[in-house]
Amino acid sequence: MPSLRTTAIICSVRSHGEHGAVVRSLTPENGLMSGYVRGARSRTMRPILIPSNIVQADYRARTEDQLASMTAELEQSRGPYLGEPLASSALDWVTALTAAILPEEHSYPNLHSALSALLDAICGAPSAKGWAVALVRYELLLLSELGFGLTLDKCAVTGSGEDLIFISPKSATAVSAHAGLEYKQRLLPLPTFLKASVRPDWDDIFDGLRVTGFFLKRHFFEDRRNDVMAARSVLVDRLKRVVA
Repeated sequence: MPSLRTTAIICSVRSHGEHGAVVRSLTPENGLMSGYVRGARSRTMRPILIPSNIVQADYRARTEDQLASMTAELEQSRGPYLGEPLASSALDWVTALTAAILPEEHSYPNLHSALSALLDAICGAPSAKGWAVALVRYELLLLSELGFGLTLDKCAVTGSGEDLIFISPKSATAVSAHAGLEYKQRLLPLPTFLKASVRPDWDDIFDGLRVTGFFLKRHFFEDRRNDVMAARSVLVDRLKRVVA
């Protein structure tokens, strides 16, 4: 990748040196990309390099192995939502999660589309319920795209697709009410909206967040990056206060 110009969703900004930063962004065709931005901490660039903002990015590198230099022009700012605690924590979480677990320069067009739609929903939906379901589905999509998808259409014990109300934490597969009755304390709930087109209540949504949180922590954050999962805890706590 000697040079590339593309739209990009800013996902993380890490200070590097006295004035610069390494910026990780999700692009439509090239996946997650890192670039070094000179003057990233200047008054001009700080409002542009906000995670969740959409920019027009130019990447240039002398060799394939070199960290590319990056310049960015603002296309869409989500800075106004940083003053809203719930929206801000949601934007922080989904961008930090994306930057933390995706391998670089692998194309994930479905993830890019889903993240873009989720960010729009967080900033545009009239209530949190309007985007909380999309958040659960985005986390499930991330797991699936990285090879850790859940099987929710058949029972892990019987193979049946009937009366599925649990998820096995070991196999990441649904379990029927009858098969899981004896072990229900060890199983995760299977929210109805993950297997059928229904309007969920908040209990279902929090069950969905419990499921995705469990598998995200197991596969990506068990022994590292606890700060990323801490951002998720802040978000879930704020959601609970909203609906209390």
